[in-house]
Amino acid sequence: MPYQLNNRFKMFTLNSNQTLAAEMAELLGCELGKCSVTKFSDGEIQIHIEESVRGSEVFIVQSTSYPVNENIMELLIMLDSLKRASARTINVVIPYFGYGRQDRKARSREPITAKLVSNLLEAAGATRVLTMDLHTPQLQGFFDIPVDHLFGVPILTQYFKNKGLDNIVVVAPHNGSIGRARKMANLLHAPLALIDKRKLEENEYEILNVIGNVEGKNAIIIDDLIDTAETITSAAKALAEYGATSIYAGCTHPVFTEQAIEKIQLSAIKELVVTNTIELPEEKLIGKIKMISVAPLLVEAIDRIHNEKAVSPLFE
Repeated sequence: MPYQLNNRFKMFTLNSNQTLAAEMAELLGCELGKCSVTKFSDGEIQIHIEESVRGSEVFIVQSTSYPVNENIMELLIMLDSLKRASARTINVVIPYFGYGRQDRKARSREPITAKLVSNLLEAAGATRVLTMDLHTPQLQGFFDIPVDHLFGVPILTQYFKNKGLDNIVVVAPHNGSIGRARKMANLLHAPLALIDKRKLEENEYEILNVIGNVEGKNAIIIDDLIDTAETITSAAKALAEYGATSIYAGCTHPVFTEQAIEKIQLSAIKELVVTNTIELPEEKLIGKIKMISVAPLLVEAIDRIHNEKAVSPLFE
């Protein structure tokens, strides 16, 4: 059934997620709004909205992924443009929320940058945020506007269900991913294992133990994001040493910095499943990586917000 959109609905995208936004617009049966993003000679960003948004319910699709600061500035400037153009509501769709890992003071005299970014979004004019797999769920509390927080685990789980794997064990590669791994394990009716590690230096870890039985099993490592790929590949190496038959991995956000692709290619991981919350260049889509789309989930959430229906069923 086609989605029901009234004449006040408008959706725009900036530079970070254009392919995803185009897919979402096609599913919704609408056109993306017209706007231009240009730069002055010194790098300052200029945005011009090329159609009326007065009284409109606007949705902007923009991940704050690499280049993080540039994408955040684009989003803030677009918000200010929409607010000054008298948009009625401004819904920010942020498939990947950058700076989400800076959510607390880990040491003295450190900022809480995730809170700063949330303050900036609100001050610029955002009236609602729709996002996926925040690094910690508590980030929702940094906002004083509604936040709809969707999850990638059900999408990734369905992919692995469709593969027909048996004798599965779901693996949390660190303590912070236990909740996510437990949810997947419950959906797959599979046991849970944990990689016990300690941090040595920046992006360097020592595996101390694998807690749980992985010998002779198809292991699925699950996390919210993969950055340098050190955590996921060292976990895969440990699982292979502990006797796992085959090793799969999944994450919602493929950040993939530094030598991440090379590490994944050389690792014991048989297949890595990611979503398109971050747009990847062709050179990073190696044979081991399978990308699945979050567009249907985001579109369903947008429809529910637009038509004032409950979004909560999508959290399950």
